[in-house]
Amino acid sequence: MGFTKYTTQAEKERVRMNDGIRAKEVRTLGPEGENFGILPIKEALDKARELGMDLIEVSPNAIPPVAKIADYGKYKYEQKKKDKEVKSKARVTETKEAQVKIGTSQNDMNIKAQKIGAWLREGHRVKIDLFLWGRYKYMEFNFLKERLERFLAIIPESYKIADEIKKSPKGLSVAIERDATKKAPQNRAPKPEEPLPVE
Repeated sequence: MGFTKYTTQAEKERVRMNDGIRAKEVRTLGPEGENFGILPIKEALDKARELGMDLIEVSPNAIPPVAKIADYGKYKYEQKKKDKEVKSKARVTETKEAQVKIGTSQNDMNIKAQKIGAWLREGHRVKIDLFLWGRYKYMEFNFLKERLERFLAIIPESYKIADEIKKSPKGLSVAIERDATKKAPQNRAPKPEEPLPVE
């Protein structure tokens, strides 16, 4: 069985194998992970030929480089699978923003809470602003904080506080992140929202 040839130029640059390996000697691994030790390149290539497989350079920056005797098609498939797994784990996270107002209806609050729950499940961080205007800006901090906490209590996903509740240019803000260590709350029933007295 002859050695596998590269199918594209990009592949040739990405992985060296068989006669494309430039090192004079390589630390050689067998198809089952056996360690054949450091072998002159000719000897390593002969061993790969004997087994009807390819000699693939897997760690070019090691001294000496590490090469594995394997079927290139199978090796390429396994690498693609690994790359796919790494990509799926390295999902991009971003900070999403949501805004609630003191006069927001309970139904709208529930809809916003559901949306925030979905963002948390996707692994995003969420910044929530309690928007204050006019006289609401001058109300007692603890009263306003309690209003924001009341909204946080209806989010249908476990979370942890990333940035504590504090004053912000819009009013009050808090940042939360998903807490994977806790179970998502079951049917968390919201407290009835009391409208603020309007003077």
